Amino acid sequence: MEEIGKAGRPAHSYDEKTAKQIKMLAAMGVPDFDIAKVVGMSSPTMRKYYTAELEVGHIEANAQVAQSLFKQATNTDKPNVAAAIFWMKCRAGWSEQQDEMGKKEVAAALAKAAEVGTSWEGLLE
Repeated sequence: MEEIGKAGRPAHSYDEKTAKQIKMLAAMGVPDFDIAKVVGMSSPTMRKYYTAELEVGHIEANAQVAQSLFKQATNTDKPNVAAAIFWMKCRAGWSEQQDEMGKKEVAAALAKAAEVGTSWEGLLE
């Protein structure tokens, strides 16, 4: 009697070449469902076998870019000012915007300074 096989695709097994490709695509920010299309498997199968690559790919890429940016910003021979400014904005919270006051704060500041330059100056403290 002939044995009847299971229907559907054969079971997937982890492949190092596929893992590298998935990690590279994840590092570049390609969405999971698109990566699955490229490597020719379903998203659930890819997530089952290549979770680490999907989770770590973009982290390692960000670290590599941050390292490059840091080296450019801190180069003692030829520092990259744009890289330094970008680093300070992103990592140190620097901002070019000045704090804007709301209507109530503007009214309060004007009220406090209303007597400046008049004969009332100094009397209302």
